[in-house]
Amino acid sequence: MKAGKRGEYEWPEEGELVVCTVKSVKNFGAFVTLDEYDGKEGFIHVAEVSSGWIKYIRDYVREGQKLVCKVLRVDPDKGHIDLSLKAVNEHQKREKIQEWKNEQKAEKLLSIVADRLGKPVDALWQEFGYKLLDTFGTLYRAFEECVMDENALAAEGFRGDWVPAFVQVAKENIVPPAVTIDGYVELTDFRPDGAVHIKDALLKAVKEDHVTVKVQYIGAPRYRLVVRAPDYKSAEEEIQKAAARVLKHIEAKGGAGKFLRKE
Repeated sequence: MKAGKRGEYEWPEEGELVVCTVKSVKNFGAFVTLDEYDGKEGFIHVAEVSSGWIKYIRDYVREGQKLVCKVLRVDPDKGHIDLSLKAVNEHQKREKIQEWKNEQKAEKLLSIVADRLGKPVDALWQEFGYKLLDTFGTLYRAFEECVMDENALAAEGFRGDWVPAFVQVAKENIVPPAVTIDGYVELTDFRPDGAVHIKDALLKAVKEDHVTVKVQYIGAPRYRLVVRAPDYKSAEEEIQKAAARVLKHIEAKGGAGKFLRKE
């Protein structure tokens, strides 16, 4: 299920994680509203609140509380949505809450785009919003992609006077996602000008664009390579390439070296 404004996506799917607000608590369970689905009502049976024995249900849920639940069953005809609180672990809860917050921010940013274009937000959803959901999965991800690559929308076939405004709002308000990893190179060159060769080799690692590679001195013969990239896959690929550039240079000059991914 796509996160973001719901149009055709007006009912959650079974197995989906949803953000809920507790509406009322009874001994047999809790009634909640689904924040991402126009306040549709769901129900958490007491048996789905916790895996342990529950003496007082209010020790686990209370009115006004924000919860992340897993959708067990959906019956649009009857308007029933059965949910489970105990099926969601802490990691899933944190990720879902962050996604929800990101989408709230993205919808505010879309309002800024609408203001700059002089159009109502609903018109933007109809013009390209839902297509962005289909392409990028979430509206926030669409904004993120524009920060990392201003041609991301064009690459996916999006055209229109809204594109420059969308990209500009993204650049003004979104911090690019990033992960940081490190590894180590051990370099030796015992010739009189060996220190110069080592320095030149380390400069081959440095890179600055959407992936950054920096070198930190640990203590001869060891040097740390620090890579910051949008995702782990890109980071791993780049640290291997950076190390290869360093080793190729030092070996070409008659020195020696090796790469250690972990210290």
